[in-house]
Amino acid sequence: MTLYADIDAVEGIVNNHEEISDWFVIDQERVNTFADATNDHQWIHVDPERAKAGPFGAPIAHGYLTLSLLPYLSSSAVTIEGTIMGVNYGLNKVRFINPVAVGSSIRTRSVVVSVERVPQGARVTQSVTVEIDGVEKPAAIAETIALFVLGAPQS
Repeated sequence: MTLYADIDAVEGIVNNHEEISDWFVIDQERVNTFADATNDHQWIHVDPERAKAGPFGAPIAHGYLTLSLLPYLSSSAVTIEGTIMGVNYGLNKVRFINPVAVGSSIRTRSVVVSVERVPQGARVTQSVTVEIDGVEKPAAIAETIALFVLGAPQS
């Protein structure tokens, strides 16, 4: 994990520094819990026996499950001092390239592509690639935007 002293330090790495997160295992329990949370119980996700005979040869994680893990994975790679919180601001582009088989490990490779100062702090846009351990083709590529809020927390 890289600890940045402030937003100025993050501005200094735009387009010239790659952050790599820790590996994270996608297990069937997590997939089932996500299915329950989203009411997406498609058999390719939640029925391991049927999925073995399906198009992917195994149950796969929901694409949106993979996407929903980006903030967590990014937080394991980057921390910015002087911010009281970071919130998801949006996405510019997302592509699901390769399915993530249940039991696989994923991680992110992120590059800051822009930092925009705003009254609350800064909007940081990153190009994020989700890798699957042992698989050449990435699971997903996304351009994410996070709002980092500066200052002391209110009591």
